[in-house]
Amino acid sequence: MTKIPSRPPLDGLKRQIARHRQDNAGRTEGHFVRQTFCLTRDEARAKAREWFDAFPKAAYWTEVESWRPLDGDRIEFTMRRLPSAD
Repeated sequence: MTKIPSRPPLDGLKRQIARHRQDNAGRTEGHFVRQTFCLTRDEARAKAREWFDAFPKAAYWTEVESWRPLDGDRIEFTMRRLPSAD
């Protein structure tokens, strides 16, 4: 008859998770800079282009994180980028 091995102790993993949570306590959402806008469609395009020109995607991981159309041809969107390109 084959004996099923017992589960390994999880103490080390629990300590690692606790240490990670303690090290990251008080941090905001990730390491990205986010800004939300509510503009007309043309203004939204111009603002997004402004961000991509000022913070190139290759260096800052700039992207439109989320967007949604609103009444009156307005767009609410959030731009996201890294704080620096070091």
